[in-house]
Amino acid sequence: MGGSGKPTISDVASLAGVSVSAVSKVVNGKSGISTATRERVLAAAAKLRWTPSATAVALRAARTRALGMVLRRGPGLPGTDPPFTLLVDGIERELTPRGYGLLLHVVGGEQGAEEAAYRRLAEEGRVDGVLLTGSRVGDTRFALLRDLGLPAVLVGTPWDDDPIPSVRATHPDRGIRQAVEHLLRHGHRRIAYLCGPGSRVHTHHRKRVFKEVLGENGFVPSPSVVDGDFTPAGAAVGVADLLAGPRPTAILFADDSMAVAGLSAARRLGVDVPRELSVIGHDDLPLSELVHPRLTTVRQDLVGLGQAAARVLLAALGEVEDAPVRVNPPELVIRESTGPAR
Repeated sequence: MGGSGKPTISDVASLAGVSVSAVSKVVNGKSGISTATRERVLAAAAKLRWTPSATAVALRAARTRALGMVLRRGPGLPGTDPPFTLLVDGIERELTPRGYGLLLHVVGGEQGAEEAAYRRLAEEGRVDGVLLTGSRVGDTRFALLRDLGLPAVLVGTPWDDDPIPSVRATHPDRGIRQAVEHLLRHGHRRIAYLCGPGSRVHTHHRKRVFKEVLGENGFVPSPSVVDGDFTPAGAAVGVADLLAGPRPTAILFADDSMAVAGLSAARRLGVDVPRELSVIGHDDLPLSELVHPRLTTVRQDLVGLGQAAARVLLAALGEVEDAPVRVNPPELVIRESTGPAR
């Protein structure tokens, strides 16, 4: 019992063998609770003669006017990165005029840290819903958030069909297709691709398109397609390995930070860009125009993705009408880091 001798929500949860958040969902009539669990909670509440106070119910029913994001960053990855900053810019463009804020949690890569962060957000009632990024193979977050009763929207393409809504660019494969076709037109035949981690859904989709375009033109990936880790250090090592064997004449990178690091690594090894090696990045971040030679890259509408995701989630919460934001398709931006194959 609580300190006052009166039963508390924790007492009910303990007797029913469920979490406090499960009791809260039953009391507030939220989804995500099985019939059996609901009956156990109601039976425990009746046995303890517990009822929530009117004040507590009112507080729980009130909107926090905040959306949450949990950003997982393993060793070697910064807490924030330029693509994420642009995505947040788009999210804030939708939230700020409506009096909403964004609550960001950055967690490490250790087992269970991300799940614990989502559970805290739900149990403490700190957000009305969450935005998910970094779509993953075998993503377990969807089932967790349904269990927690938190509305969610994914930025990206889910690995499997899932009822949680997602937003993505129109014609998402267009940028990689244009990049490979650009290199083929310039005589490149030994084209390598330094991808993102194999756990990411977009890595699989982009590799598929990369191989499809080469196959349509009668070529196979040569010398290799390599999974990376999104770190500049990893990109530099990957480029050194690629250049140590049969040299590619062009390398595509999963993002601009990797491309800039790879470009620098090639030049340190005495390889001229673009005379001996063409380099293409992805995202078209501001840094792509600040390096020498200026980076050819695939422009991605990250601000538009953020806006679209925020609007879909706000619509699910009844805050806005369900009017989708158009997300521009990826597009190749040709600058100075690509040229004819030698």
